[in-house]
Order: sequence, then structure tokens, then C-alpha cells
Amino acid sequence: MIKNFVRGLGALSLALVPLLSAPAAQAAPAAEVTTLADAVGLVQVTEEDRTGYTRSSFKHWNSGDDKSDGCNTRNEVLLAEAVVAPTVESGCKLTGGTWTSYYDGQEVTSAGSLDIDHMVPLAEAWDSGASTWTAARREAYANDQGADVSLVAVTARTNRQKSDQDPADWMPPSPEARCRYVGEWVSTKLRWDLTADDRELQALKVYAEGPCEDTIVRYTSAA
Repeated sequence: MIKNFVRGLGALSLALVPLLSAPAAQAAPAAEVTTLADAVGLVQVTEEDRTGYTRSSFKHWNSGDDKSDGCNTRNEVLLAEAVVAPTVESGCKLTGGTWTSYYDGQEVTSAGSLDIDHMVPLAEAWDSGASTWTAARREAYANDQGADVSLVAVTARTNRQKSDQDPADWMPPSPEARCRYVGEWVSTKLRWDLTADDRELQALKVYAEGPCEDTIVRYTSAA
């Protein structure tokens, strides 16, 4: 698994790692780079519809990017995001280690206290276009490590407070996290060609045209 950018960028910028599924000899696709305001303008607006949604429609966690390491996606994300690396025991059991949950700025020293959050929740993705996807594409979305911001290790408390809400209804409790969060949300929507509803779009514009106007968005298409 290749990581081109370190997780945990500052509030004024973010980076997405290109999807590295092509052979090494083939150049990885270049990331699109734009301002947050322009990125928000690229998100298509439609009404949302949750009809038929079930969490089981998105298979996770699967065997991860490295099929030989014995770790599922959840544990691979924990290993990638650790500030102090945990010990990996038989069956990919993680002991020790330290993480920083950027939503609330909390330091965490137990992997079991962390949730792996889908930046755009599965239900929100369903509302925004994933209802028409194949099962394979939904599985790819739910386990996406091709972009560092698609999945993020955060305290279980903040992940559950967020639930399936979009930025019109929930933002990270730490003010310092909000520009990063909005940028990563928009990047994920663009990466997977997901739409937004009117309330969501207006909330994104408030940040893009105000406190987060200097935020830079980088993304690559998952198509």
C-alpha cells in the first residue's frame, strides 16, 4: 500500500492520494487541484432519496488493500493513521499505539476506542447516487483507501454524533477541524461523483466563501 501524503493535514489544505490500481509502469492519474469554492461549484445538486437503503448494501470491512497482511480495511486504516505505531499480533490484533482524532483533537491510545468514519456516510452516499451503483462499486466505496481522506480514524463518540448527517446538520466539535472537514467532504463527493441537496450545498458555500476560503481541494476520480 502506497501513501503519497501523510494523514492529518492542517485545516487550510488537504490532499487525496491517487488511486493506485494501475501497473507500476503506468503513470497514476494526476489529482485535480482547485479552491474549495470552485470545488463546491462542481458538485451537482439534486434531491436526496433514501428509499431502499440498508447498511449491508455496502460490504465492509473487506480484506483491505494488502491481501497478504491479514488485516482488514479497518485495521489497515488504523495502521496508516497511527501517530505511534501499534504492535501487530496474530490475526492483525493491534495493541498499543497512539492516534489523534482530528474531529475533536483527542489523543487515543486504544484502537478499540476508535471508529473508522466514512467521510461521506454510507446512507448519505446512497442518497447522493450510490443507490444506482453495482454492489462491487459500493464495496469499493466503503473500503476506499485510494484516497487518504475517504476513511478516517476518530473517537467513537464523534463518529456516532455525526451519524449519517451532512455538513448542514453536523460539523466536528473542534473549530480547527472544520475547514479540513469541509474540504475532505467535498473531495469525497467529487471523487465518487456524488451529488448534494440544497441545504447541504448552502452549508458548504458558507464555509467556502467565508472562514475556509483559502482551503485547497485535491481529488482524483474513483471511476
